[in-house]
Amino acid sequence: MDLNDPIRVAIIGQGRSGRDIHGAYLSKDTERFKIMAVVDPIADRRERAKAEYGCDAYEGYQPLLERKDLDLVVNAAPSRYHVPYTLEFLKAGFNVLCEKPLAFRAAEVDQLIDAAEASGKTFAIFQQSRFAPYFRKVKEVIDSGVLGEVVQISISFNGFSRRYDWQTLTDEMGGNLLNTGPHPLDQALQLFGTDTMPKVTCLMRNTVSYGDADDHVMLILSGEGRPIIDLEISSCDRFPGNTYKVYGTCGGLKGSTSHIEWEYYDPAAAPKLVLIRTPLNQPDGTPAYCSDSLKWIKEEWNESDGGGLFNIMSHAFYSMLHRSLHKVAPLEITPQQVRQQIAVIEECHRQNPHIYEG
Repeated sequence: MDLNDPIRVAIIGQGRSGRDIHGAYLSKDTERFKIMAVVDPIADRRERAKAEYGCDAYEGYQPLLERKDLDLVVNAAPSRYHVPYTLEFLKAGFNVLCEKPLAFRAAEVDQLIDAAEASGKTFAIFQQSRFAPYFRKVKEVIDSGVLGEVVQISISFNGFSRRYDWQTLTDEMGGNLLNTGPHPLDQALQLFGTDTMPKVTCLMRNTVSYGDADDHVMLILSGEGRPIIDLEISSCDRFPGNTYKVYGTCGGLKGSTSHIEWEYYDPAAAPKLVLIRTPLNQPDGTPAYCSDSLKWIKEEWNESDGGGLFNIMSHAFYSMLHRSLHKVAPLEITPQQVRQQIAVIEECHRQNPHIYEG
């Protein structure tokens, strides 16, 4: 591919992801990308795509395998088709970007990685939340060390929603952990560390959704020398609070996707304390409780980009992918990193056989 030529793209699926995320972004970034074809079994969606993108449209994906004018295939088909379609296109010699959830089992990810390595093609996964401004700020504050040793990170992707579509069904790879979970879980594993597998403790319930998959997930990741990460993904939380809350030995952080605040003290400027075993008293001799006079430093961050969170994340992800396809820079989000995520999800399902069996 010439660096000055737009990357020629085919999109499998014209649902909420295929049209409203990938199509919506790629159809605007016309200097770097050109939508050549779409696939969707619904005729109205195919006709709309031809009108909106000026591209070819097919009922099935097979005609794409014969085309020689495609630089990238975006697999935004329903979740249960992510592995088989991606595997077929990688083996056929196409660069592939696959939507989340990538797979149901880690062994399936290994198959995809092997196929990509054998074909020498780029294999990417659309984990665009890695580029969310709020997450980057949280990670920046943690990495700065001002909060001290990070003891716990609580992440909450909650709300109240009586969902009733196909993504509430186990036979469609639905449920909150597989549908919403790949976004916060990808972030959580970046903060935990991708060099080792965490200990996984997970409780899953089916509560207010109309399908049989999970819609309430409590997931705890832990490990020696790592922060405890408490991740909630619930559809039955009427009063959701902070998206992020960080507990540190020198301070803490809390915030949403648009506003974050953190407070910390300078250990070098703090009063020196000595452990006292004898009872503490007030000046008048009455019992006293410990007091510690700390000077708290307060900072905050507000999202200033008015482009909308989805557009911001899509732009950052596709910019990264554009560089990678042109061999200017490697992928920042690798299949190996996403494999760790799928391994965690697989363990969650193992611990909750009442939701997913087999």
